[in-house]
Amino acid sequence: MNSITIPRPDDWHLHLRDGAMLEGVIADSARHFARAIIMPNLVPPVVTGDQAAAYRDRILAALPEGMAFEPLMTLYLTETTDPDDVAAAVNSGLVKALKLYPAGATTNSDSGVRDFDKVVPVLERMAELGTPLCVHGEVTDSDIDIFDREAVFIDRVLDPLRRKVPGLRVVMEHITTSDGVAYARSGGPDLGATITTHHLIINRNHILVGGIKPHYYCLPVAKREEHRLALVDAATSGEPTFFLGTDSAPHPTDLKENACGCAGCYTSPNTMSLLAHVFEAENALDQLAIFASQNGPAFYRLPVNDDVLRLTKRDAPVAFPATRETGAGPVTLFDPGFDLFWEVETT
Repeated sequence: MNSITIPRPDDWHLHLRDGAMLEGVIADSARHFARAIIMPNLVPPVVTGDQAAAYRDRILAALPEGMAFEPLMTLYLTETTDPDDVAAAVNSGLVKALKLYPAGATTNSDSGVRDFDKVVPVLERMAELGTPLCVHGEVTDSDIDIFDREAVFIDRVLDPLRRKVPGLRVVMEHITTSDGVAYARSGGPDLGATITTHHLIINRNHILVGGIKPHYYCLPVAKREEHRLALVDAATSGEPTFFLGTDSAPHPTDLKENACGCAGCYTSPNTMSLLAHVFEAENALDQLAIFASQNGPAFYRLPVNDDVLRLTKRDAPVAFPATRETGAGPVTLFDPGFDLFWEVETT
């Protein structure tokens, strides 16, 4: 198969940042994706409906003329989030989900949740509304090894929380382990899971072998090869539980190549080429549309996009820029370490 046409995909986990960075990276997402769930971990975070509306307006203002792209807004869940404000924002059509960050789990998560009992009233209202809770699934306890944080979160936090609030619709974002895959598969129609592009390609050796590779450092951190293979199996399975969320996270290169480098991989420009490579290797190109274009809309109760995206396999490697220049500084593009031959053609 040398070409494949799929409904235009969506990105169900995207960081666009704000200001000059937003202006520099928005086109990379809008070029290939029709919609994206926008992460709210700005400084300060997006915690109210009014703040979400203002952020959406800034995103649309930064969108280059002639590009079509719909930002799907989220609210950052805090221990003081007002259930009535959530309901108003959801009922207006503005907000599609809330985001749960355990405090300190990742970039700009200091305002996140420490006492999960304090957010139960909001979660109960969300269950009534059918509004998904997008979960960064890691504990932050200092005595838990960073490679075990996802599995421990499932046991200590996620499963008890879902039992406490039956009917709550949850997205396990950027799962990285076979434990996450297994739990997502067992969760029924109210549980979904996003998988990133980079976690389908790298394991922890890519970060550490032969010297520290800061542009492969992300949170949740990449795990052992056996976990990567479990993610590939889930993504290419066609199962409705799993869908694409790139977690594309732009940081200026100097803040990645740093004594305390930022976590995140910038994958928006080459995600679709990378996915075609992975799916072809698994003889699963026929499942790509399901993962990238169909399962996400189904979980979020939205229609599949009418527009299409065509991928064509070239004889020569596709050229991608090493960096994306922005007003906030250059951003280094995720490099898989091998040539890519699948090229995107939008129609």
